[in-house]
Amino acid sequence: GRCRLLCKPSALAQHLVRSLGRSAVLWGGHWLWPRWPRLQMLRQLLKPPEPEPAAARELLQMPDSGLVALDWLVGPRGAAGGGGGGPSPVLLLIPNAAGQVTGGLLQLGLRALERGFLPVIFNRRGHNGCPLTTPRLQPFGDPGDLREAVTYLRCRHPAAPLLAVSEGSGSGLLLAYLGESGSSSHLAAAACVSPIFRGRDWFEAGMPWLYEWPLLLHLKRGLSRYVGSLAEAVDVDGLLGSRSLRELEEALFCRTKSRPTSWEAYWERNEPLRDADEAAVPVLCLCSTDDPVRGPPARSLPLELFRSSPYFFLLLTPGGGHCGFPQRGPGRCWGHEAVLEFFRAMAEFLGAEEQRKGLPWPR
Repeated sequence: GRCRLLCKPSALAQHLVRSLGRSAVLWGGHWLWPRWPRLQMLRQLLKPPEPEPAAARELLQMPDSGLVALDWLVGPRGAAGGGGGGPSPVLLLIPNAAGQVTGGLLQLGLRALERGFLPVIFNRRGHNGCPLTTPRLQPFGDPGDLREAVTYLRCRHPAAPLLAVSEGSGSGLLLAYLGESGSSSHLAAAACVSPIFRGRDWFEAGMPWLYEWPLLLHLKRGLSRYVGSLAEAVDVDGLLGSRSLRELEEALFCRTKSRPTSWEAYWERNEPLRDADEAAVPVLCLCSTDDPVRGPPARSLPLELFRSSPYFFLLLTPGGGHCGFPQRGPGRCWGHEAVLEFFRAMAEFLGAEEQRKGLPWPR
């Protein structure tokens, strides 16, 4: 009940306020320890959902012969979800920049599956067991591979609405894609849970060791499988000897053997909000003021964006940590319910606009 919605006044914003106000999502009993954001973060990131969902994997080949993986969630122990009349919405789930598929992301996928969505996880090159067939990984804000995956999903489900949700630092990829694609994104709506808006500032400021070291070790463990193929492109010893996420990012994308570049030039091409003014899709950003990973709200939240753009909505809450937003009950997260309620409200609004103006819902 203490959440605030920051946005530019519009008919869409008024509809969203009414929808969230009528919903019980923001009014339920939250977790009993709201002042421990790091504990909330660990609980949501590390605790697997019960029961764990089964997944069916597809590998997509990119134009340069690289591979990304799509993991379709098919329900607990292989039970299919969805069904009913009409095409089910496809929900694209984007993990954090380290490719870590957290318990929270899987839990969101299960909740969506129960509501008739078709959830699918996007795995970058070399992440989460996806083979690395070229000596190239995906930079922080380069949406090229994501664009290919979205195009494939649109071709496979041409009549279904396509939605996207990103978690944590993975939001840099989604925000960059929305800005670069503009009205050609093929998405009906998108949501970012605890997004990182300013990538360079985030890397330079550093993060709590409780978050940075597990992610650093997770990345190194995955990269160590591809030492042979990466050796021709980067300094492997420097890469595996990195002591921070910034050092790792520089070793992978700045100090390359073929095309070295500066840290400044790298972020000119990879800042998540570099083309935010071009975004033309409703985007909900769910953020907490006590997020220990994103940093202080005064320097990490682009409030001017939400005041000026009619497509960006900031749902700001005083507690919730980073990707936490816990609620009483096993595996409960009111943030997931808020995201799904946002998608429901967008479908309702766009459906009404379609009937009123005869405009098609973006496919």
